[in-house]
Amino acid sequence: MSRDAYSRAGVDQGAAEEAVAGLVRALASANVPSRQVQLPGHYASVIRLDARTGIALSTDGVGTKLLLAEQLGRYDTVGIDCVAMNVNDVICVGAEPLAMLDYLAVEKADPQMGEQIGTGLARGAELAGIEIPGGELAQLGELVRGFDLAGACFGVVELDAIVDGSTVEAGDPVIGLPSSGLHSNGFTLARRALDGIPLDDERLGRPLGEILLEPTEIYVRPVLELLRSQVDVRGLAHITSGGLGNLTRLRNDLDYDFDQPLDVPPVFELIEELGEVSVEEMHEVFNMGCGFCCVVAAGDEAAALELLRSHYPATQRIGRAVPGPS
Repeated sequence: MSRDAYSRAGVDQGAAEEAVAGLVRALASANVPSRQVQLPGHYASVIRLDARTGIALSTDGVGTKLLLAEQLGRYDTVGIDCVAMNVNDVICVGAEPLAMLDYLAVEKADPQMGEQIGTGLARGAELAGIEIPGGELAQLGELVRGFDLAGACFGVVELDAIVDGSTVEAGDPVIGLPSSGLHSNGFTLARRALDGIPLDDERLGRPLGEILLEPTEIYVRPVLELLRSQVDVRGLAHITSGGLGNLTRLRNDLDYDFDQPLDVPPVFELIEELGEVSVEEMHEVFNMGCGFCCVVAAGDEAAALELLRSHYPATQRIGRAVPGPS
């Protein structure tokens, strides 16, 4: 699959995958007793607390979307992104997120910027139903130009209730929940593609900067409601970098046929056109309008759609699991 445009913009996804693999190999050599539940390359890690309960852990940041916030001088939404990128991963294993710690690295402390970032973090915490009991502010003028924002989230899950995708079967419906826009992925490519357009340009109906800065959707409440219902939830996927291909993390012997994709917001079409990005690469880098997927048992499709549409009316079945390559 082509990655030419993203590579030209400065992000080598292949090198990133190799670097992660190297990190994992090195960490696996640590001679310590492991409490980790083995999951198939999933979004969050689960550590056994006791015979019944697991702690789900995830960490992530906002990425180069922060450069856009800096350019606009608006920092009150990126905290929502930080919370979203973490809690949306934790719920993928069926866990309820409980708390997050934030890490803010700055070139030089700015009280006004700090308060705005805190405003977004507080709003994100409310939307996710979590606490942010603490964090870290590091002044790293010798290392950082501007700022960086990341978080680490934990939640709890009963070990026998972990959702790991192992029960997904061919024919199971994939239900897509709409995104709020780019979320917090692919901004290096998006900024490069849209570089010639002023951020106050309104060709998409709103100022471009406002569209790009739209916070990442937080899916915690509807997904927890689905998990607590009678619906047989077999797989959950946060659609970030990698697009709908993230679903293959659930079971590598299955594939997916997406015959009814969600509507693609116009901002993606603008990036594709002006950045001369192939359709294939667009679907690899961006969520393309679908921010989260739920795979449920075939007999529970109608019940799942009814529940999720009460939160997101545009929710629909976007495809089905199908047998993978032999």
